[in-house]
Amino acid sequence: MSIPRYTLYGRAGSGSDIVQMLLEEIGAPYDFMHIAKDPAELEKYRRINPTGKIPALVLPQGLTMVESAAICMQLAASHPDARLAPTPGTVEHARFLQWMVYLSTNLYECALRIYYPHRYSRLGEKAAEDIKQQANEDFPKILGTIVPTLSPYVLGEKISAVDYYLYVVGGWHPDGREPLHKQWPALGRHTQLLAGRPSVRKVEA
Repeated sequence: MSIPRYTLYGRAGSGSDIVQMLLEEIGAPYDFMHIAKDPAELEKYRRINPTGKIPALVLPQGLTMVESAAICMQLAASHPDARLAPTPGTVEHARFLQWMVYLSTNLYECALRIYYPHRYSRLGEKAAEDIKQQANEDFPKILGTIVPTLSPYVLGEKISAVDYYLYVVGGWHPDGREPLHKQWPALGRHTQLLAGRPSVRKVEA
């Protein structure tokens, strides 16, 4: 009997890193399908994911999921033994959901404005520089809301899927991690803890 497998569509350095780290933490079998940036490859990918966004995860049951935060929450729920999320219905789980959505709708979106600013105005490249500058200013402000929760992880002493999300997306600022770590030593400690995990080292290798 074949073991049910996931199929992850992604690209190194993108949001698929988060999902891949969770799959490694879970120990679930999966296939990684690299999506190149050339137009022909992206058009082919749209047959799988009409949004064209990365990542996409095909569940063992056959459903193709998109939206990184939703994928992370689904993996945590489907593999409770991995303890990537608190027990549903608890206050801790409510906080988990809050920060997952906060990071995906605010920090991830802010990073997109930094790297793809032309998408956010009808003026295209004419408005790109102003949009990028504003996003650069917004990025640390958004981080500043979640940093006070770190003790040492977002939910306290226990790591969860939200920590992998913060680790990956928090590293996307154009100036790198060092200025943010100087501003917030707790964030630097959080980064060290995540970077030392075998799942993270394997994906980043």
